Amino acid sequence: MCGIFGISGHDSAAVLTHLGLYSLQHRGQESAGIIASDNGRGTSLRAMGMLGDAFSPEALKGLAGRTALGHTRYSTAGASTIENAQPSLVQFRGGHIGLAHNGNLTNATELRQALEGSGSIFSSTMDSEVIVHRLARAHSKQPERQLAEALQGIEGAYSLLVLINDTLLAARDPNGWRPLAMGTLNGATVFASETCALDIVGATYVRDVEPGEIIAVDATGIRTLQLERATPLHRCVFEHVYFARPDSRVFGGSVDGARRALGRQLAIEHPAPGADFVFAVPDSSNAAALGFSVQSGLPLEHALIRNHYVGRTFIQPTQQGRDAKVKVKYNPVREILAGKSVVMVDDSIVRGTTTRGLVALVRAAGAREVHMRVSSPPIIGPCWYGIDTPDKKELIAANMSIDQVAQHIGVDSLGYISLDGMLGAVPDGPTGFCDSCFSGNYPTAAPTIASKQRMG
Repeated sequence: MCGIFGISGHDSAAVLTHLGLYSLQHRGQESAGIIASDNGRGTSLRAMGMLGDAFSPEALKGLAGRTALGHTRYSTAGASTIENAQPSLVQFRGGHIGLAHNGNLTNATELRQALEGSGSIFSSTMDSEVIVHRLARAHSKQPERQLAEALQGIEGAYSLLVLINDTLLAARDPNGWRPLAMGTLNGATVFASETCALDIVGATYVRDVEPGEIIAVDATGIRTLQLERATPLHRCVFEHVYFARPDSRVFGGSVDGARRALGRQLAIEHPAPGADFVFAVPDSSNAAALGFSVQSGLPLEHALIRNHYVGRTFIQPTQQGRDAKVKVKYNPVREILAGKSVVMVDDSIVRGTTTRGLVALVRAAGAREVHMRVSSPPIIGPCWYGIDTPDKKELIAANMSIDQVAQHIGVDSLGYISLDGMLGAVPDGPTGFCDSCFSGNYPTAAPTIASKQRMG
């Protein structure tokens, strides 16, 4: 899961890309980058860390041109290093190629070995570089045809923004795993992982890039190329559950509306009679807790306060980093919790470490009973399509029963929404969504190498 943003046809392309990436910071906090293209000359900035620390106004002035693309990285293939920061920028016989990728390529190892066997030299360990090398070898003349040629035989999840000289290209894989929206701003064309990034720059949402579609934008206008499209689609349902911002629309549906519906369904399936109130683990669970409150009739309280100067815990690249962030990210409101029976709503339980620490905080603040409610089913398998859960041994629900999980995290009761209940609650459900991490049913073969640390 990463954030990508691109714009073509605007005098302030790099500045607007930088602004748009702020709305996508929640999708990746490890590194960030921007490429601008000016009359066939590409320039780039990449840095580790978050946007506010990475780029100064003076640095942005060096990114000239009316076309730009940017990336915020959450590493799922390739370690968290500057060599793996995106967007990639390389020179080739036809000029320059820039690429920003959100997703995971499941056959990247095989493709990379074939490229290396024919002389390609890789400068990173990320799967995305495979596409760059294939683009440089493409024989087609039109940029969109070059990208179509490069994507032949690639499996897995990709939402892409690509620069070939001054042409901006947007593409989604045939399964539609990751979102990518298209908008317009004063004659410029804008692409972003989520519509909240269109909002921040003042762009108007036009439509989603379709699964299996390539869109090319240059000085002559907009061209589209529709490739294959999977049936059914496999859009990531976890975008609605956790990843996306609630003010966004992804896959054509409201994230906030989806989370409220998930909370209502959760309250139907797992009520908590006798509880005094419900509260969210902020911020991604706020709307689900509100839905639970409305459906159950329990009042909604703000019993956990989040420190907004700390990033998202789930997308930290190491367990040590996740543990440290939990300790400084949340604080309980003792006056609300003391002596009460409470319903604690969260969007997911992945490894269980964060949840166990939060329950301990709530207990220490005086809660009499803690009833945990989760707006996604138990996660029993790794994701191969853009989420950093590579090893089944890390997933608590894959190794314990629900009763054992409840005991481990220290709650009086534990209720997960059902798989059917989740799929029925999201917009345009229940079909056309990927539920592999909840069901164990994968639409592709497993990647040869699952760990991002071993990639390459």
